[in-house]
Amino acid sequence: MFENYAANDKFIEDNLQHNIDELSQLCKFQSVSAKNLQLPETAAFLSELFIKRGFTVKIFSDSGGPVVYAEKLGRIDKTLLFYNHYDVQPAEPLELWETDPF
Repeated sequence: MFENYAANDKFIEDNLQHNIDELSQLCKFQSVSAKNLQLPETAAFLSELFIKRGFTVKIFSDSGGPVVYAEKLGRIDKTLLFYNHYDVQPAEPLELWETDPF
């Protein structure tokens, strides 16, 4: 699919609003690790997003915030690793925000 840039552009354009909506939902989670807020709920939401895209998902929650591990086998013998975090910093002091941070 990467060889066909026009098809890629069309796919992005056709799915842009849906992806923005999902990202907006994700940003509403108050996943503040310092306060242990909404980490399991955020991990579950991320898992659903991965599963909808054909990934197999494992959640590891032995200590601290849950780790979401998602894997999808491709058609070629290459590995792409995406490593990220879903926890955020505390939003306080709230009076400095012009809009609700979540």
